[in-house]
Amino acid sequence: MKNTEKLHQALSERILVLDGAMGTMLQRYGFTEEDYRGTRFRDWPSPLKGNNDLLSLTQPQAIEEVHRKYLSAGADIIETNTFSATTIAMADYQMQKLVYELNFESARIARKACDEFSAQNSDEPRFVAGSIGPTNKTASLSPDVNDPGYRAVTFDELRVAYKGQASALLDGGADILLVETIFDTLNAKAALYAIDEVQEERKIRIPIMVSGTITDASGRTLSGQTAEAFLISVSHMDLLSVGLNCALGAKQLTPYLEALASKSQFHISAYPNAGLPNAFGQYEESPGAMAAQIKEYTEKGLINIIGGCCGTTPEHIQAIAELVARYAPRKISLTASPTQSLS
Repeated sequence: MKNTEKLHQALSERILVLDGAMGTMLQRYGFTEEDYRGTRFRDWPSPLKGNNDLLSLTQPQAIEEVHRKYLSAGADIIETNTFSATTIAMADYQMQKLVYELNFESARIARKACDEFSAQNSDEPRFVAGSIGPTNKTASLSPDVNDPGYRAVTFDELRVAYKGQASALLDGGADILLVETIFDTLNAKAALYAIDEVQEERKIRIPIMVSGTITDASGRTLSGQTAEAFLISVSHMDLLSVGLNCALGAKQLTPYLEALASKSQFHISAYPNAGLPNAFGQYEESPGAMAAQIKEYTEKGLINIIGGCCGTTPEHIQAIAELVARYAPRKISLTASPTQSLS
């Protein structure tokens, strides 16, 4: 059975568990500038510390170790270490030419780990989600308050960047493409357009996950959309799932998940932060406390895929996995429509 078929079968049977935060885990290693550079990039002209995607090339054993910890904790889906691996974001480090290699190698590392765990238990296949982040530029908003009409990036520039990333992720072995942490839906639509081009050119159907981020208590994305408006904006695509991640903790995310779940014919995903950050930007919510809040999702039948974002660790994922194993996945309503809220 092909991985896509196994994925759909698994989703019909249980709530699937996504992994937790890669960045949170990498911080524990305390990597220095020299560690980021390794031998290969020892003389690179730009500072490289903080370029976590580069660690797939210079510290691949650490990336694989993080994947294995999340798989051991019960994750069904592992994200590649490629959140910022586009030519647009890598321009900050003068590493645009490395984008294909970064994505390919990151997917290959995740693929290797997932295949080994799948081989150990064929009843619990593991899947690789190619992480496609929002980039560090926005197509809808001006970065210059004195020139509201200015844009730092065009739709076509985003499309080209996303297409290169998506192609490399698939070549490296990704089962799913995850367009995540969407703060500007126009950026996401460029990514979806690019993925659709890849589908047409390769004559394949790619499972696509889309995950937006509600930035504050207003219940809107940074570019001003409500959860319902966000859903309408991406529902033209045949998606595997739509959902929300980052910015908020599990409790704060609940009403927006309810809005998506009641109006979507797609599977619903959620991977909130480990609570809200404290004054030092740290996330302190314990695995048990986070799982207790996610219990509301399961009791209300809101989710098909659940994981963790900022501040979450394998301990958080294990607590979540143990919880959701006792609950059935959300039932998809074929009559649900995002436009119901507009009628």
